Amino acid sequence: MPRPAEPGRTALLTAGAEVAADRGLRGLSINAVVERAGMAKGSFYHHFPDRRSYVVTLHRRYHDALGATVAEATIGLAPGLDRLTAAVAGYLDACLATRGTKAFLAQSRTDTDLLDEVHARNGTVAAGIEPDLSAIGWPDPGAVAHLLVAMVAEIALTELYAREPRPDLRATALTLVARPA
Repeated sequence: MPRPAEPGRTALLTAGAEVAADRGLRGLSINAVVERAGMAKGSFYHHFPDRRSYVVTLHRRYHDALGATVAEATIGLAPGLDRLTAAVAGYLDACLATRGTKAFLAQSRTDTDLLDEVHARNGTVAAGIEPDLSAIGWPDPGAVAHLLVAMVAEIALTELYAREPRPDLRATALTLVARPA
C-alpha cells in the first residue's frame, strides 16, 4: 500500500523554501532539502521524481501564495485603477514580507528549470489585469499588461534589495498605466 503524500511532501516543500531563502536556487540541492527536513533522501524521491519537478513545484507554491494575497486584497473591487492599485500594492507588500522572494523572483528568471514557469506565470498575471486596463481605457490592454508585469517585478526586486517599499516607484508605475495612450 502506498504511503500518503502528506505530511512528508509538505515538510520537503517547507524545507526547500527555507533552503532557497537562505542559499538561493543554486544552493537548493536535494541533500540540503532532506537535511533541513530531517528526512531520508529516499523520501524525496517518493514525492518528487527529480530536482526539476521539485523546483517547479516550489516556484508554483510560492507564486500561488502571492496570488492568494493579491486576490484577497482585491475582493469586491470592480475592474479599474482602484483594483489594479490594490493588486500591485498587495503583490509588492507580499514580496517584501515573504522569505524566498530573491530566489523565486530574481533567480528564477535565469534558472533553466524555471524559465517556462516564469513566462507562463507572467502571462497568467498579465491576462488577469487586462480587464483593469480595459476599464481604464487602454486600446491594447494585453501589451500594457505585459509591460506592467515587468515593471512591478522590477519594483519588487528594487524593494527587496532596499529592504523597504519604494512608494515613488509604485506611484510612478500606476501613474503610467492610469493614462491611456
